[in-house]
Amino acid sequence: MVRFDDGLIIPLMLLYVIAIIAGFAVLVWSADRFVLGASALARNLGVSSLIVGMIIIGFGTSAPEMFVAAVASLNQNPGLALGNAIGSNIANIGLVLGIGALITPLTVQSQTLKREYPVLLLITIILLTLLWDQELSRLDGLLLLVGTVIMISWLTWLSRSSGEDPLAQEIQSELPDDMSTGRASAWTLAGLVLLVGSSHLLVWGATHVATALGISELVIGLTIIAVGTSLPEIAVAISAALKKEHDIVIGNVIGSNMFNSLAVIGVGSSITPFQFPDVVLLRDYSTMAALTLALLIMAYGFRGPGRINRVEASLLLAAYVGYMVSLYITEAA
Repeated sequence: MVRFDDGLIIPLMLLYVIAIIAGFAVLVWSADRFVLGASALARNLGVSSLIVGMIIIGFGTSAPEMFVAAVASLNQNPGLALGNAIGSNIANIGLVLGIGALITPLTVQSQTLKREYPVLLLITIILLTLLWDQELSRLDGLLLLVGTVIMISWLTWLSRSSGEDPLAQEIQSELPDDMSTGRASAWTLAGLVLLVGSSHLLVWGATHVATALGISELVIGLTIIAVGTSLPEIAVAISAALKKEHDIVIGNVIGSNMFNSLAVIGVGSSITPFQFPDVVLLRDYSTMAALTLALLIMAYGFRGPGRINRVEASLLLAAYVGYMVSLYITEAA
């Protein structure tokens, strides 16, 4: 661990922190531009609004996690990639949904979302089988990427067979209707380029901070990086909740968590296989799985529309705070 009385350390730490803040700022902005451009481009090409919402926006809001995972793995920091994916899933349910449902209690009308809940739970179980041996091999990563392709194919079929769905109407109202194809293409490309650059900057700063403070890259990924890369989901949740677009709030979280569990971890482990400590299963994965099950129980609506009220939102936020406290305690021990 470094000594902070060393005159060189404070300027370096300041540089690393600035890199993290700048990386987050550009990452969030570029993800928003990418989603905007890709959504407008898809709409101009005649893609249905439900497909745009379920696949393009779901992928786009997970783009920060995906690029961070790729860069971290290429830099031989796979623990940061795994922590980012699991930590983002925990933040999406505990923090994002908690904030959204505190603003306005969420009622789920979409039958499409009701079909997605069990699939998210199934993906969570499949991930457990791959994590059980405390190792993510390149084959595991490729299997998760194949699962991503299967999931996208299923979502495409689902969106085409759903007919008029409340989720489609909410998405329709959010899509830009006055953006030309050329401008949409430019924003999509610019968003991708900036996502790559900001991911490099963020990973560089985060890994140096972890080294300087003697904190594992896994914990940095589970906390700072996870919350930072979940900022697009937080922004969508607050905006949609204020507009009473309940299905978008929940649908955004479900889609993002499916992409995180399959594509983000798949990208990271297919680039750099690695082993991880058992605390990942006992503390981190178990928290993610418990929150996923809680989401299913709260929002599915077994006898009618699903609903997450403010009391349940408070419980989700309390669970997230409790998880952060557990991270601090175990890391300090």
